[in-house]
Amino acid sequence: MNSRAFAEIEPISRQQVEETPPDAAVALFVDDVSKCFVRKSLISRKTLQTTHALQNVSLTVGRNEIFGILGGNGSGKSTLIRVMSTLLIPDSGRVKVFGYDIRADESAVKRLINRVSVEASFFKKLSAMENLLYSSRLYGRSGASLRRDIVNILGSMGIEPERINQPLEQLSRGMQQKVAIARAFLTSPVLLLLDEPTTGLDPRSKRDVQDFVRQLRDQHDATILLCSHDMDEAERLCDRIAVLDQGKVVAIDSAQGLKDRVSAELGGVEVTLEDVFIHLTGRALGEDDAEAEVA
Repeated sequence: MNSRAFAEIEPISRQQVEETPPDAAVALFVDDVSKCFVRKSLISRKTLQTTHALQNVSLTVGRNEIFGILGGNGSGKSTLIRVMSTLLIPDSGRVKVFGYDIRADESAVKRLINRVSVEASFFKKLSAMENLLYSSRLYGRSGASLRRDIVNILGSMGIEPERINQPLEQLSRGMQQKVAIARAFLTSPVLLLLDEPTTGLDPRSKRDVQDFVRQLRDQHDATILLCSHDMDEAERLCDRIAVLDQGKVVAIDSAQGLKDRVSAELGGVEVTLEDVFIHLTGRALGEDDAEAEVA
């Protein structure tokens, strides 16, 4: 991977960070957040199903930290990401991004974050170049240097130059996901929310993306929140990990701290992060929760 190409991308605006409130050392503050989804009959309006997607979730992410959220399908990961990115309003609790409240200061929060989800959203008839030019201009980036950065970063992720100007609908899902990740990197967000960003990527592409995440944190002072069900990815990247199960945080620590805790509870046997997850949640990571997320 060409790390120089990434390093040339325009860095985060120092003014943008300096203008944040005094508690800017805390990138993300989640306090007692709950979110419930209710499905009702279209005719009688009778409640048919109630899903507690998030239940009293609290966590704090420090500036420049890579923080992981580990959970199975239906655990509440994507709901939590949507709340943090202002796409969902929590039923109760508070969320602050660098001191800005996601409800009272929604516009300020949106300027500080970017989000990459497992399902990339694009104008599929347009090329990767056209999509990235459009999205970057929304964040105030333009000019000849932007085209150069787009070519460099996509090339570093293994997308050939001749593919850059092809309609996205002609690219594989894995390539589309790389373009989505490039879109987030080009805007140099202060807080990057990654929801299963490497799902569907081949091992080499997955490693390239993981290296990019580290470079974004180390070279651009970004804070990364990574939702994943990939144990190796979480252990390789994250400074700390929260284990989320049925909408509840059941543990927060470094990967090694979690393993040490579970090892002690099991009598000192050597454990993996997958063993930790099974011990804390009672299920393997590939098993879905009883009710999938509605959001």
